[in-house]
Amino acid sequence: MTCIKACMTLFFVCFFLPGLMQLAHGQSMAPVAAPPMSNDGTTVDQGVAYLLMLIALLVTYLVH
Repeated sequence: MTCIKACMTLFFVCFFLPGLMQLAHGQSMAPVAAPPMSNDGTTVDQGVAYLLMLIALLVTYLVH
């Protein structure tokens, strides 16, 4: 049983720790400037479409 524990420990040390050490040397992402706020109307159109769909579902439920 101790041989199995020793083999598993050796396996962990030999394979997993080097991979974790590679992750430790990763580069951080450079800060990116936020894109300018613009509204081309698609968000408003989608909101109106969802509202109309909800009203249609409610009317269908009440009429049925």
